[in-house]
Amino acid sequence: IILNGQSGFLARAGTERKVHIVYLGEKQHDDPEFVTKSHHRMLWSLLGSKEDAHDSMVHSFRHGFSGFAAKLTESQAKKIADLPEVVHVIPDKFYKPTTTRTWDYLGLSATNPKDLLNETNMGEQMIIGIIDTGVWPESEVFNENGIGPVPSHWKGGCESGEDFNSSHCNKKLIGAKYFINGFLAENESFNFTESLDFISPRGYNGHGTHVATIAGGSYVPNTSYKGLAGGTVRGGAPRARIAVYKTCWYLDDLDITTCSSADILKAMDEAIHDGVDVLSLSLGFEPLYPETDVRDGIATGAFHAVLKGITVVCAAGNAGPAAQTVTNLAPWIITVAATTLDRSFVTPMTLGNNKIILGQAIYTGPEVRFTSLVYPENPGNSNESFSGTCERLLINSNHTMAGKVVLCFTESPYSISVTRAARYVKRAGGLGVIIAGQPGNVLRPCLDDFPCVAVDYELGTDILFYIRSNGSPVVKIQPSRTLIGQPVGTKVASFSSRGPNPISAAILKPDIAAPGVSILAATTTNTTFNDRGFIFLSGTSMATPTISGVVALLKALHPDWSPAAIRSAIVTTAWRTDPFGEQIFAEGSPRKPADPFDYGGGLVNPEKATRPGLVYDLGLEDYVLYMCSVGYNESSISQLVGKRTACSNPKPSVLDFNLPSITIPNLKDEVTLTRTLTNVGPLKSVYKVVVEPPLGIHVTVTPETLVFNSTTKRVSFKVRVSTTHKINTGYYFGSLTWSDYVNNVTIPLSVRTQLLPYYYDEN
Repeated sequence: IILNGQSGFLARAGTERKVHIVYLGEKQHDDPEFVTKSHHRMLWSLLGSKEDAHDSMVHSFRHGFSGFAAKLTESQAKKIADLPEVVHVIPDKFYKPTTTRTWDYLGLSATNPKDLLNETNMGEQMIIGIIDTGVWPESEVFNENGIGPVPSHWKGGCESGEDFNSSHCNKKLIGAKYFINGFLAENESFNFTESLDFISPRGYNGHGTHVATIAGGSYVPNTSYKGLAGGTVRGGAPRARIAVYKTCWYLDDLDITTCSSADILKAMDEAIHDGVDVLSLSLGFEPLYPETDVRDGIATGAFHAVLKGITVVCAAGNAGPAAQTVTNLAPWIITVAATTLDRSFVTPMTLGNNKIILGQAIYTGPEVRFTSLVYPENPGNSNESFSGTCERLLINSNHTMAGKVVLCFTESPYSISVTRAARYVKRAGGLGVIIAGQPGNVLRPCLDDFPCVAVDYELGTDILFYIRSNGSPVVKIQPSRTLIGQPVGTKVASFSSRGPNPISAAILKPDIAAPGVSILAATTTNTTFNDRGFIFLSGTSMATPTISGVVALLKALHPDWSPAAIRSAIVTTAWRTDPFGEQIFAEGSPRKPADPFDYGGGLVNPEKATRPGLVYDLGLEDYVLYMCSVGYNESSISQLVGKRTACSNPKPSVLDFNLPSITIPNLKDEVTLTRTLTNVGPLKSVYKVVVEPPLGIHVTVTPETLVFNSTTKRVSFKVRVSTTHKINTGYYFGSLTWSDYVNNVTIPLSVRTQLLPYYYDEN
């Protein structure tokens, strides 16, 4: 009986059916029902009966391409693969749920027991302070599953207010305070009772909850936006604690959120007291004042935080792609630019000539079947006013758009142009809108999931030519699909503010880049565009908490590292290509290869940053030398650092400030500068220099070899830079790397030749 049982088991195993995917290539018929019937007929001929074919069929692929998934034995799969109309047959495979992409893309996952997440217990002892619009405490991302007691160095608490009390805090959300006095001083007519915002740490605007999720949100599985970008949402340091400081308030009459610098500075002061390890500020301003001027609360508060070992991470701003738009310029702040992910939301549009245009959208509604397509323009024989400019669609007569899909063009890089165009078209009775604009325009869902698809100018022009060459142009719009991995390339977002630094040109800003485009994270549950309390947002606001999460993990792993050492580790190990080795471009007009003014040291590489080998460190004396070099008076410096300070004569050079970058804005003949490296790797280490000089620039490093041992932990080197250019130039870029053949410690070189000043006194 046993032998017969074993024999029977082996026989059944040989005929076991498993799901296989049968790919047939491009579909041969536009009728999906016809395509499905052809699939059933193929299975019927293989299996011998209608019933067996029906039982075997799992899926019929009948819209974008032709094929099916079916339960087949190995022999059946081989037999069907031999049919001439079959491209290939592959066995089904299982994918495990992933994050909503940022952390997998950056190589930061918990699958390796020796990776950064596991080495630091996911940042459990770290406290990330979020200064923003408040928090929605009911969000799933603040669950305390698997989290231990609150860290002993925490001295903060939870402040009660409107619809918020201490019961809303837990071992994850350990602190929540609000600061409104500065805001009220500037907005005396603010109506407490009628405002949509909450006079408490609770945030009406979901921005603060969103950035808190990215930095340190707990694991929330099976999350998506209406089926797009599905997976597990979590923060960079998923067991880190979150402390929220609400400083930004919603003004109903203006429909804006504003943050008082005074409130921000007070919040930073409280956060320093409370014991946060990282401060994350996704806030920006116009860079009109010196870095430590009292009118810039962020830079001032950040200086004090940094001296107490708290790393401060700030957004570069969303005023790109124009040059010199970067904000948060203080050299003790980590300033973050935004890139795209290797993810795209492809939205196929089929024109009446069967040409398929792949647009970008976050559209999850039903397919828009072939519908009239129009570009509003004056035909020349009408007195009516028409415009194909997105911002002027409002002036068009309703009959030009009603029941149609509308094409329009915009020069604006901002998502508001998309949402307004969609609103105008919908109000006029239109069925959808195609917005042609600059590459890299921000995606967001349109009101009520109205079809609003973005294309670049080239594709927009193709569509326009089709409209003008066809008497009855039509288009079909399909729902968006998530495409991950290659061939989707990484780009610096068009909105991401660019360098060079408009105030202190020798200080490279931004420092680093991180994903900040179409990031799915938690929000309030009273917003229009969310699904189960999650929403896509874009901005350097989203890139900033990505770096804050990485900083929390690095500080957990290296508690003795200073904020400058942490920044150096992040900058010197960054990717200058994307994780697949492809070049990173900077969106704009035109698109170009990214340089340090777009992304600083490059795209953050969290795992590499854990062991940088060497760091460019900074302490109080370095910051004092910097302030002396850029012209702060001794009295101001003394007040800032809390002790009497005297600047040397002659004053030090700002080029010697020990940053993990070298930026020379006005090279005339030659200059020599100094940097100092601290060994944080093996005690006995030898590094050799490798230079990629900027075009037309000679770079000489002395010495060419650095030797570290148990007694020599810090070594300085000199860099002599000269130019061969005979005219004033723009910036050229290169790099300087110290390598021990395990670690490559790379910093960007940015040099501009200035033989004559742009402005000079003829007298």
